[in-house]
Amino acid sequence: MIQVAIAAPSAVTRAGLEALLSSHAEFDVVGASADLATAASMRPDVLVAAVEIEELTAAGDSRGAPIVLVGGAGDPVWTEEALRLGARAVLPPDAAPAAIVAAVEAAASGLVALDPRDLEVLLAGAAPAHRPRETAALTAREIEVLRMMAEGTANKNIAWKLGISEHTVKFHVASILGKLNASSRTEAVTTGIRKGLILI
Repeated sequence: MIQVAIAAPSAVTRAGLEALLSSHAEFDVVGASADLATAASMRPDVLVAAVEIEELTAAGDSRGAPIVLVGGAGDPVWTEEALRLGARAVLPPDAAPAAIVAAVEAAASGLVALDPRDLEVLLAGAAPAHRPRETAALTAREIEVLRMMAEGTANKNIAWKLGISEHTVKFHVASILGKLNASSRTEAVTTGIRKGLILI
């Protein structure tokens, strides 16, 4: 039996996840908490979390159990960062109950589970070493962010307009700079205009 702990600031989300996971005989839900650290202290086999990526950063190596992130940003950059921070499954906000169950089982077995849409973009972005970085394609979300950068919009306002966290915006900006081989926001915008990615 797989022991599972749940972490989610929303009581409604916690209750929904608990009801879903408790309905499967192979899972033993050992507890639910509003934060990741408390859920991790329950020493489960798998942590199912619906939290901001900042909590992964704050938790560091104290988590112990593999993490299944539910209701992520639905963006490959966010997913890539979550994996870098130790998540073993990243599911979008519209993940089906069966997908959540399968992700928990995969994480317990030491496997990684990703939404197919994220996987496709991440694989496409894994350019060969000989390919120049500046040819890497921007995602639709990155182009949105780049367009707002060109308008002089601050990260905080970009986050508000797109309905994502400011931390996620920073990941997008860093990814844009890397893909365009730019050392500053201004250089990234200039390159984006030159390549026809955005118009002003």
